[in-house]
Amino acid sequence: MKLKLYRPICFFDIEATGINIGKDRIIEISILKIFPNEDKESKTWLICPGIPIPPQATAIHGIKDEDVEDKLKFKDVAFSILKMIENTDLAGYNSNRFDIPILAEEILRAGLSFDIKKFKTIDVQVIFHKMEPRTLSAAYKYFCKKKLVNAHSSREDVFATYEILLSQLEKYDNLKKDVKSLNQFSNHKNIVDLAGFIKIDENSNEIFNFGKYKGQKVIDIFDKDPNYYGWIQNSHFPLYTKKILMEIKLRKFNDNKKN
Repeated sequence: MKLKLYRPICFFDIEATGINIGKDRIIEISILKIFPNEDKESKTWLICPGIPIPPQATAIHGIKDEDVEDKLKFKDVAFSILKMIENTDLAGYNSNRFDIPILAEEILRAGLSFDIKKFKTIDVQVIFHKMEPRTLSAAYKYFCKKKLVNAHSSREDVFATYEILLSQLEKYDNLKKDVKSLNQFSNHKNIVDLAGFIKIDENSNEIFNFGKYKGQKVIDIFDKDPNYYGWIQNSHFPLYTKKILMEIKLRKFNDNKKN
């Protein structure tokens, strides 16, 4: 079953030093770009993270410090990655919770701009978990009827993710085939900042989703506890979360000026 595309979509997979969005670093990223005419373009970057790779991370993806010590750092390849995903949509496996947030962090850390609102996103894991809860390897075996040989190699994983989505479209008649519909189906709703620290409530207000002000409106806390914003900005929260909070604060400031 063909995926209906109106512009290119980039399937991508990331290997990192760990799973902490704000602290860990990308060490490998593979992108598979699919064009509406079904042409494909792929690229893999092995990246020096600038911090040691923990043994527990190496045990998963097999990449050691010596494998990346002579590679470029992310800031040196960030522009090339941005150009490849420019004017595309994004897809991956657990990408909404991990790959996209950590990619956004690295891009912002490199001094470039990233705005998730420019992309529609498809998380193949969410589709799978809604239909048949499993892991990526199990999903590949289940949908594609073959074994994933090199799981946790970003190149193997990104091609497998694309194949799984095509198989999902074939298997589930109730899944619409266009990116907009798949974006809506596979997204965790109401999350504003990628990492899930800020959500949207039933009245379309941004609310905190953590800590002592969980469930309270962000703009109310700016008035109630002005130091809370400064604490977040100076703590180890993801850069994209800080960016969203800054936008909310600026919007509030501009609204106050108008009034």
